[in-house]
Amino acid sequence: MKGVILAAGKGSRLYPVTHVIPKPLLPLANRLTLEYAFDQLKSLDVTDICLVVGENEPKMRAALGDGSGFGVKLSYVVQTEPKGLAHALGFAKDFVAGEDFVLYLGDAIYGGSFVPFKKQFEEGGCANLSLVKKVPDPSRFGVANLEGDRIVKLVEKPKEPQSDMAMAGTYFFGPQIWGVLPSLPPSARGEYEITDAIQALINNGETVLAGFFEGEWFDSGTLDSYLEVSEYLTKGESLVAGEVTGTVGPKTVVGEGATVECTSIEDSVILPGAKVKVTGAIRHAVLAGPVERDGDLVGEIVHGDWKG
Repeated sequence: MKGVILAAGKGSRLYPVTHVIPKPLLPLANRLTLEYAFDQLKSLDVTDICLVVGENEPKMRAALGDGSGFGVKLSYVVQTEPKGLAHALGFAKDFVAGEDFVLYLGDAIYGGSFVPFKKQFEEGGCANLSLVKKVPDPSRFGVANLEGDRIVKLVEKPKEPQSDMAMAGTYFFGPQIWGVLPSLPPSARGEYEITDAIQALINNGETVLAGFFEGEWFDSGTLDSYLEVSEYLTKGESLVAGEVTGTVGPKTVVGEGATVECTSIEDSVILPGAKVKVTGAIRHAVLAGPVERDGDLVGEIVHGDWKG
């Protein structure tokens, strides 16, 4: 089994930091976001991995190389323009070369093992197994309508959901997926959706199974969710690899080589190498580069090297 990680997104909700640092390379608990994806795939004995990248390709290659430093073997393909997850997947066809594979969204963080789902996929004789998770607000997600453990219908962000099972961002596929991608129409928003591709498998009579994931599942794509993931990974404690002058409160991560001067800091992430001088308190913030501020700094994403 091979692995495909979709990592071409711009991370626009974390601008300006992601103008400078590709979102998949942002540190979480002082490890690259993608390292958590590598950990999950390695637990499945999947080490031959294709990264689907975009305009971030040079920085991704520079940071990750051939993957040997992370215990994996990396290949790279470039999604030429952002047209959806199914569109991105299409660029990995030659890499997968007809084998079974697991598709992973590069900014997702999970608190739980995928090993049972790999076994379920391999023993289920199915074209796809998609992780699903019960959520309180399914209208924000792609939603799976189920009969037992079979997915019989997928609806992207339904206004009136018929199920509370959200598609949870990791998918196991057999080679059947390559038969439906070429004829997949764009969605109303002009993108090629992975949910539409899986629905096409269902329409073709293929078996599509649900893997019921009960652990924690995070998308680290906004300030609030990024800090929520950081809190989860550090168990709410502080993790300081740099130097801080001031009171360090809970849920604080300071990267290697960073220096921080403030009255107090909590619920914040200071990226490696940052030089931060704030005359007041720092709360609920993500800071990088040189940052100076009079007074408190609260609820912001700042990268001092971004001049856009």
